[in-house]
Amino acid sequence: MTLAIFDLDNWREIGATLARNKTRTFLTAFGIFWGTAMLAMLHGGATGLAGTMSRNFEGFATNLAAIVPGETSMAYKGFNKGMSWSLTVDDIDRVCRLTDKIDLASPLISRYGNMAFGTKTTTGRIGGVAPDFWRIQEVTLHAGRTLNDGDERHNSKVTLLGKNLSDELFGPDPQQAIGKYVSINGLYYKCVGVASQKGEGSIMGRVDDSAYLPLNPMRVAYNMGNKVDIFVFTARDGCTPKEILPVIKRVVSAAHPIHPDDEKALWMVDISEMFEMVGNIFTGIDLLALFVGAGTLMAGVIGVGNIMWIIVRERTREIGIRRAIGAKPRDIIVQILSESSALTVVAGTAGISFACMVLYLAEAMTAVPGHAPAGFQLTFSAALWILAVFLLLGTAAGLIPALKAMKIKPVEAMKDK
Repeated sequence: MTLAIFDLDNWREIGATLARNKTRTFLTAFGIFWGTAMLAMLHGGATGLAGTMSRNFEGFATNLAAIVPGETSMAYKGFNKGMSWSLTVDDIDRVCRLTDKIDLASPLISRYGNMAFGTKTTTGRIGGVAPDFWRIQEVTLHAGRTLNDGDERHNSKVTLLGKNLSDELFGPDPQQAIGKYVSINGLYYKCVGVASQKGEGSIMGRVDDSAYLPLNPMRVAYNMGNKVDIFVFTARDGCTPKEILPVIKRVVSAAHPIHPDDEKALWMVDISEMFEMVGNIFTGIDLLALFVGAGTLMAGVIGVGNIMWIIVRERTREIGIRRAIGAKPRDIIVQILSESSALTVVAGTAGISFACMVLYLAEAMTAVPGHAPAGFQLTFSAALWILAVFLLLGTAAGLIPALKAMKIKPVEAMKDK
């Protein structure tokens, strides 16, 4: 016996049945088409939106925090409130000795200055950083290397130039800057690398518009003492920056006239909380996409069920005749389910294809040179899952009308008008 799926006459009959009322079939198929397209676009769009937003944090460690000194809000040890104070390298060294929860740490100092090479001059930010900084904020290297422990240890007069500064001084080829000596606020530094930042976020200014120097050589060269502007660090796995904050406050209170309970004397920018918040937003977007997609899906499935009810009602006499001439109940069920399955597969495949085209256009429109793709795409496995769910529910929607058709008695069917 030939299975219905391989029976050409069966498929011709399905086509004739669905073509009998073109408008009704088209509207039902459009409901399935739009349901699969919406579900696929929402799924791929949510992934792409997450990727687009993640670009802002590209290159940043996810468990990063920064300590910034402020003004005191409480009088303490003879000092009035409103006093300004500064972090020191000694403060940071003590914090790192007193806790093992810090993974990477870098003091930062920042100044604005002039850069020159030959007759070309420009201005930009000058940043002094420790070697760990380049693991806290990863950069895109265009040429050379980043600053390392050897530069810090040997007080090397070297610099890492941002891409924009390098372009202004040496032209578009970053290799031209490597090995050249650049005047930075009157002192000469050998350029060892050219870099740009990966994402939109930055610490104390964009990498592309900055010249970076090793921290200690910069402090000595410009007679800056041991004061630093910001302290950035990352927490070890299993720890959070909030767990380290009490140690920092204790060290600061011991070394500076700051009341231990003064909450405004220093403040912490917890980037890890921002990552967590963004993650929660992505989760909410995914749930919203799932909810809207499920609603659209159910609308399409209900449409399939409705058309199957109508088809069974219109073909009551035909089904009765088939039963009278020996058709088995299974044959009737397979016939009805084949019609609902065929409608679901054809319209669902068209919907997924349409969604893939839309997502491709979204990916092309949001592409940024030098950055990872946003991810507006639908994987093959996700497309199969969406189609399988629609096929399963579409077949289930046709099951009740099929069971009703199976129960039609030939005598009663012949009386139907």
